[in-house]
Amino acid sequence: MSRLSTFFHSKHNQTATIAALAISLSVAGGIALAAPDKYSVKVPGGLAFSEFRGYEDWQSVAVSQTESAMAVILANPIMIEAYRAGIPDNGKPFPEGSKIAKIHWKPTQSKDSPSPATVPGELLNVDFIVKDSKRFADSGGWGYAAFNYDTATDSFSPATASDSPPQENDAKCGFACHTIVQAKDFIFTAYPKR
Repeated sequence: MSRLSTFFHSKHNQTATIAALAISLSVAGGIALAAPDKYSVKVPGGLAFSEFRGYEDWQSVAVSQTESAMAVILANPIMIEAYRAGIPDNGKPFPEGSKIAKIHWKPTQSKDSPSPATVPGELLNVDFIVKDSKRFADSGGWGYAAFNYDTATDSFSPATASDSPPQENDAKCGFACHTIVQAKDFIFTAYPKR
Protein backbone atom coordinates (compact mmCIF):
# COMPACT_ATOMS: atom_id res chain seq x y z
CA MET A 1 0.00 0.00 0.00
CA SER A 2 1.43 3.40 -0.94
CA ARG A 3 1.93 6.14 1.61
CA LEU A 4 -0.83 8.21 0.01
CA SER A 5 -3.22 5.27 0.04
CA THR A 6 -2.39 4.55 3.70
CA PHE A 7 -2.97 8.23 4.57
CA PHE A 8 -6.43 8.30 2.97
CA HIS A 9 -7.37 4.90 4.46
CA SER A 10 -6.30 6.14 7.91
CA LYS A 11 -8.22 9.42 7.47
CA HIS A 12 -11.33 7.50 6.39
CA ASN A 13 -11.17 5.28 9.51
CA GLN A 14 -10.70 8.34 11.76
CA THR A 15 -13.66 10.08 10.15
CA ALA A 16 -15.86 6.98 10.53
CA THR A 17 -14.79 6.61 14.18
CA ILE A 18 -15.51 10.27 14.94
CA ALA A 19 -18.90 10.05 13.21
CA ALA A 20 -19.82 6.90 15.16
CA LEU A 21 -18.73 8.53 18.41
CA ALA A 22 -20.75 11.68 17.65
CA ILE A 23 -23.86 9.63 16.89
CA SER A 24 -23.41 7.61 20.08
CA LEU A 25 -23.00 10.73 22.20
CA SER A 26 -26.01 12.33 20.54
CA VAL A 27 -28.21 9.31 21.23
CA ALA A 28 -26.95 8.99 24.82
CA GLY A 29 -27.48 12.70 25.40
CA GLY A 30 -30.99 12.49 24.04
CA ILE A 31 -31.78 9.60 26.35
CA ALA A 32 -30.34 11.46 29.35
CA LEU A 33 -32.39 14.56 28.54
CA ALA A 34 -35.62 12.67 27.87
CA ALA A 35 -38.31 12.99 30.51
CA PRO A 36 -39.08 9.97 32.66
CA ASP A 37 -41.88 7.85 31.28
CA LYS A 38 -45.10 8.97 32.99
CA TYR A 39 -46.40 5.42 32.83
CA SER A 40 -43.68 4.28 35.25
CA VAL A 41 -45.00 6.47 38.12
CA LYS A 42 -47.11 4.86 40.85
CA VAL A 43 -48.80 6.02 44.03
CA PRO A 44 -47.17 4.09 46.89
CA GLY A 45 -49.41 1.17 47.79
CA GLY A 46 -51.93 2.08 45.13
CA LEU A 47 -52.68 3.03 41.55
CA ALA A 48 -50.12 3.25 38.78
CA PHE A 49 -50.24 5.84 36.00
CA SER A 50 -49.96 2.90 33.60
CA GLU A 51 -53.42 1.65 34.64
CA PHE A 52 -54.81 4.66 32.75
CA ARG A 53 -52.78 4.33 29.54
CA GLY A 54 -54.65 6.04 26.70
CA TYR A 55 -56.66 8.38 28.96
CA GLU A 56 -55.73 11.26 26.67
CA ASP A 57 -58.15 9.86 24.09
CA TRP A 58 -61.10 9.20 26.41
CA GLN A 59 -64.36 11.07 25.92
CA SER A 60 -65.07 14.25 27.84
CA VAL A 61 -67.65 14.06 30.62
CA ALA A 62 -67.53 17.68 31.76
CA VAL A 63 -65.32 20.64 32.60
CA SER A 64 -64.87 22.48 35.89
CA GLN A 65 -63.11 25.61 37.07
CA THR A 66 -62.01 27.10 40.36
CA GLU A 67 -60.05 30.30 40.93
CA SER A 68 -56.76 28.44 40.68
CA ALA A 69 -57.44 25.64 38.19
CA MET A 70 -59.54 24.56 35.27
CA ALA A 71 -60.11 20.92 34.46
CA VAL A 72 -61.53 18.50 31.97
CA ILE A 73 -62.99 15.27 33.29
CA LEU A 74 -62.59 12.31 30.94
CA ALA A 75 -64.03 8.80 31.27
CA ASN A 76 -63.20 5.46 29.70
CA PRO A 77 -65.81 3.79 27.44
CA ILE A 78 -67.18 1.62 30.31
CA MET A 79 -68.00 4.69 32.37
CA ILE A 80 -69.35 6.70 29.41
CA GLU A 81 -71.77 3.86 28.63
CA ALA A 82 -72.86 3.80 32.29
CA TYR A 83 -73.49 7.55 32.25
CA ARG A 84 -75.57 7.17 29.07
CA ALA A 85 -77.59 4.42 30.80
CA GLY A 86 -78.53 6.89 33.54
CA ILE A 87 -75.99 5.98 36.24
CA PRO A 88 -75.77 7.27 38.95
CA ASP A 89 -79.07 9.19 38.77
CA ASN A 90 -80.98 5.91 38.39
CA GLY A 91 -79.60 4.72 41.74
CA LYS A 92 -77.37 2.05 40.23
CA PRO A 93 -73.62 1.93 40.85
CA PHE A 94 -71.01 2.36 38.15
CA PRO A 95 -69.73 -0.97 36.79
CA GLU A 96 -66.36 -2.45 37.65
CA GLY A 97 -63.60 -1.04 35.47
CA SER A 98 -65.13 2.45 35.27
CA LYS A 99 -62.33 5.02 35.14
CA ILE A 100 -62.04 8.80 35.30
CA ALA A 101 -59.12 11.07 34.52
CA LYS A 102 -59.22 14.69 35.61
CA ILE A 103 -56.62 16.97 34.03
CA HIS A 104 -55.96 20.32 35.77
CA TRP A 105 -54.37 23.38 34.17
CA LYS A 106 -53.61 26.85 35.43
CA PRO A 107 -56.20 29.13 33.76
CA THR A 108 -54.88 31.78 31.40
CA GLN A 109 -56.38 34.25 28.98
CA SER A 110 -56.30 33.34 25.31
CA LYS A 111 -53.91 35.49 23.26
CA ASP A 112 -55.70 34.57 20.04
CA SER A 113 -59.43 34.75 20.79
CA PRO A 114 -61.22 37.87 19.49
CA SER A 115 -63.16 38.07 22.77
CA PRO A 116 -61.97 37.34 26.32
CA ALA A 117 -61.60 33.60 26.81
CA THR A 118 -60.07 31.59 29.63
CA VAL A 119 -58.13 28.61 28.32
CA PRO A 120 -55.82 25.94 29.77
CA GLY A 121 -52.33 27.20 30.52
CA GLU A 122 -49.61 25.33 32.40
CA LEU A 123 -50.41 21.69 33.22
CA LEU A 124 -50.75 21.27 37.01
CA ASN A 125 -51.68 17.65 37.66
CA VAL A 126 -53.69 14.62 36.62
CA ASP A 127 -56.03 12.71 38.97
CA PHE A 128 -57.36 9.22 38.37
CA ILE A 129 -60.21 7.16 39.80
CA VAL A 130 -61.02 3.51 39.10
CA LYS A 131 -63.91 1.29 40.21
CA ASP A 132 -62.41 -1.94 41.53
CA SER A 133 -64.45 -3.24 44.45
CA LYS A 134 -62.05 -6.08 45.23
CA ARG A 135 -58.94 -3.90 45.51
CA PHE A 136 -60.68 -0.95 47.15
CA ALA A 137 -63.48 -2.49 49.22
CA ASP A 138 -62.77 -0.18 52.16
CA SER A 139 -63.05 3.00 50.07
CA GLY A 140 -66.45 2.56 48.47
CA GLY A 141 -65.04 0.36 45.72
CA TRP A 142 -63.02 3.22 44.23
CA GLY A 143 -59.25 3.75 44.08
CA TYR A 144 -57.80 7.24 43.74
CA ALA A 145 -54.48 8.72 42.66
CA ALA A 146 -53.16 12.22 42.04
CA PHE A 147 -49.97 12.99 40.12
CA ASN A 148 -48.38 16.44 40.06
CA TYR A 149 -46.70 17.67 36.90
CA ASP A 150 -43.28 19.37 37.00
CA THR A 151 -42.74 21.63 33.99
CA ALA A 152 -38.98 21.89 34.52
CA THR A 153 -38.44 18.12 34.28
CA ASP A 154 -41.50 17.31 32.13
CA SER A 155 -42.39 14.59 34.62
CA PHE A 156 -45.07 13.44 37.04
CA SER A 157 -44.80 12.47 40.72
CA PRO A 158 -47.38 11.28 43.25
CA ALA A 159 -49.14 14.07 45.16
CA THR A 160 -48.45 14.27 48.90
CA ALA A 161 -50.07 15.40 52.14
CA SER A 162 -48.55 18.87 51.64
CA ASP A 163 -50.51 19.41 48.40
CA SER A 164 -53.84 21.18 48.20
CA PRO A 165 -56.09 19.34 48.64
CA PRO A 166 -53.86 17.05 50.70
CA GLN A 167 -53.27 13.60 49.27
CA GLU A 168 -52.42 10.80 51.64
CA ASN A 169 -50.23 9.25 48.95
CA ASP A 170 -52.16 6.03 48.59
CA ALA A 171 -55.03 4.76 46.50
CA LYS A 172 -57.62 6.03 49.00
CA CYS A 173 -56.44 9.66 48.93
CA GLY A 174 -59.71 10.91 47.44
CA PHE A 175 -62.14 8.82 49.43
CA ALA A 176 -62.66 11.26 52.33
CA CYS A 177 -63.74 14.03 49.95
CA HIS A 178 -65.96 11.75 47.88
CA THR A 179 -68.01 10.47 50.83
CA ILE A 180 -70.27 13.53 50.51
CA VAL A 181 -71.53 12.09 47.21
CA GLN A 182 -71.94 8.51 48.41
CA ALA A 183 -75.52 8.49 47.10
CA LYS A 184 -74.07 9.07 43.59
CA ASP A 185 -71.64 6.15 43.93
CA PHE A 186 -68.97 8.58 45.19
CA ILE A 187 -68.78 10.49 41.87
CA PHE A 188 -69.07 14.29 41.79
CA THR A 189 -69.20 14.81 38.04
CA ALA A 190 -72.54 14.54 36.28
CA TYR A 191 -72.86 13.81 32.57
CA PRO A 192 -74.46 16.99 31.17
CA LYS A 193 -76.86 17.02 28.24
CA ARG A 194 -75.13 17.33 24.89
